[in-house]
Amino acid sequence: MTDQPVHILMIDDDEDDFYLVSQLLQDISPGQYQLDWAPTYSKAVEEIDRKVHDIYLADYRLGPYTGIDILHHFQQLEYKAPVIMLTGKGDYTIDKEAMQAGASDYLVKGEISADLLERSIRYALDEARHLRIIEENEKKYFGVFEKAHDLIILADCDKNVIDANPAAIRSLCYSKEEMLELNLKQLFFQEDQSKHFFDHICGEDSSLRTEYNFVTKHGKKLDVMVSAVMLDDAEQIFLCVVQDITERKREELEKQQQQKFVVTGRIARVIAHEVRNPLTNILLAVSQFKGEPVSVEDSQVYVDIIERNCTRINQLITELLHSTRMIELNVHQHGVNELTDKALALAQDRLQLNEINVKKDYLKQDVLIPADEDKVVIALLNIIINAVEAMTPGKGLLTLQTTKQRDKAIITIGDNGPGIPEETKSRLFDPFFTNKPKGTGLGLTSTQNIIMNHKGTVHVESEEGEGSVFTIVLPTN
Repeated sequence: MTDQPVHILMIDDDEDDFYLVSQLLQDISPGQYQLDWAPTYSKAVEEIDRKVHDIYLADYRLGPYTGIDILHHFQQLEYKAPVIMLTGKGDYTIDKEAMQAGASDYLVKGEISADLLERSIRYALDEARHLRIIEENEKKYFGVFEKAHDLIILADCDKNVIDANPAAIRSLCYSKEEMLELNLKQLFFQEDQSKHFFDHICGEDSSLRTEYNFVTKHGKKLDVMVSAVMLDDAEQIFLCVVQDITERKREELEKQQQQKFVVTGRIARVIAHEVRNPLTNILLAVSQFKGEPVSVEDSQVYVDIIERNCTRINQLITELLHSTRMIELNVHQHGVNELTDKALALAQDRLQLNEINVKKDYLKQDVLIPADEDKVVIALLNIIINAVEAMTPGKGLLTLQTTKQRDKAIITIGDNGPGIPEETKSRLFDPFFTNKPKGTGLGLTSTQNIIMNHKGTVHVESEEGEGSVFTIVLPTN
């Protein structure tokens, strides 16, 4: 019960009936109901048009009019207030007609009690409230359906399209009628993608989120992200929300190509820098041979210069190829704790020389991974050596941790060094990039290549003054 009374309009040309209903409402709960009276059809229409009442009691007989005319007026106004029809005893045809015309309930005059009236009013108001909530939700969701930028398609497991929103119709270049005649399978660019989609959504999964390729009516391919969920298991009806990611994929591809171009240019500049010095020495030696005749002793010196610098160039190219090419792996099962300890053992001399403390936090039970032992140990050793060289001797702390997440083994190697500047971090794995006076800049490039050949990943997190943490993720199978 609310603080506000329920406003009721009784439409009846018999004042005695109005009085009796008033008394019944008072018996139910004094003050809970406020009853107004409309003794004629015209007065009833006037009050209905004001839309100020919560519920209406309408007598079927109103002079030249009937309660059905009242219900039709509600329909014309598109006003969905609850109406209870009051009929005579035995008027079952009228009762049926009233319910079909939109009446919430009917009561037989002469049989109305306070309890019956209260229950009928309460049920009618509850039903009206529920219908109003449903209608509001339908309007809300229909608005989302109609105005969404994503493509929304309702379909069934017979592959029939049941409905499609304007965005889907616009993007796929079909009319609404054409969409409703489509087999959803026709929207997939490749048949195997269609099979994959229906096997999952109509199988045990009942939901999925996967990238596919759609095709428009005119044969244009679209890259799309499809999120689908089964709405009705019995009817096998599901909803697809489809994002057109064609433009985003194109931009990503362009960005990747630009990045490749930038990296290629950077490598070319580094190679040019590394090769130019020995090449200059070779050219100087050759120019001596072309000039005045030289003694045997001098010519041997020049030949040694040429040989030494040619060897240097050959070494640079060999190191670059080894650090970036696909490598052949001798794979066996090894524990991540075992591999980390072997890399640590190889760095023991450097750790002792620089008085670096080591803190280990390993898995209690080692996790096996398919790995080429020698190569993974080298990859980890390169990171450990970099960490050691970054830290202040006597104050360094090297942290090693192994963990497992689902089907991935994770190795983290951290230091308390000065950290890596942001502009340096993005180039850390580039060939020949180094801040070390005598470094080749290929250690981390080689590490990345080894990890990638094992279908893993390596990345670094670092802030200046806060040290660095390298995370290596490797599959367990």
